[in-house]
Amino acid sequence: MGTADPPPADASRRTHLANERTYLAWWRTAIAALAMAIGVGRLLPEVLDTGTTWPYVVLGVAWALVGVGLSLYALYRQREVDRALRRGGYAEPARWVLAGVSLAGATLGVLTLVVILVAPA
Repeated sequence: MGTADPPPADASRRTHLANERTYLAWWRTAIAALAMAIGVGRLLPEVLDTGTTWPYVVLGVAWALVGVGLSLYALYRQREVDRALRRGGYAEPARWVLAGVSLAGATLGVLTLVVILVAPA
């Protein structure tokens, strides 16, 4: 007498866990943006000691706004996907949000690079 194969894992449970991991990934990205806000807005001006802090503060605030937006969208998205899973459907991500986050990240990354390179030593 051999042992029976274990029953297949519950696909819906795996899908809900994947949704949770995605929620946490949105949060990790939000935390990274908030860390950039502190680094660019507060720490970088101190390290570079340029005397002019406003460009760093403006960039820091922009990074912080991206972080806050990501954390809010994370909750919205997690709930939207959870509702769709309970219905047996699929929740398409908002294309404008994905495009906006990508554009904001690329723009802020380039602006941060410019401010760092142009800052007097």
